Amino acid sequence: MNSKASHGSHWSTSSFGDSVETSPQDLHALGEHLDLCRSKNTRLFNLRCNAETLSRFLLARIVTTALVLALLLGAVILAF
Repeated sequence: MNSKASHGSHWSTSSFGDSVETSPQDLHALGEHLDLCRSKNTRLFNLRCNAETLSRFLLARIVTTALVLALLLGAVILAF
């Protein structure tokens, strides 16, 4: 059975052979897009940011608190 080796498709990136670095126009367009998205959902966006900040703050303390409580509980159990 003879068959020709098929050549795979050629990949191209979004830069289409140009420099892969971000141009000032790209950054400006991205900034405008983000401003538009944030302005539409300002309350929700602020709520989400605050919730993420609070979650990060509490998570670090919750792990430490749980560890301390486990050690104290272990010490109480071993004392009796």
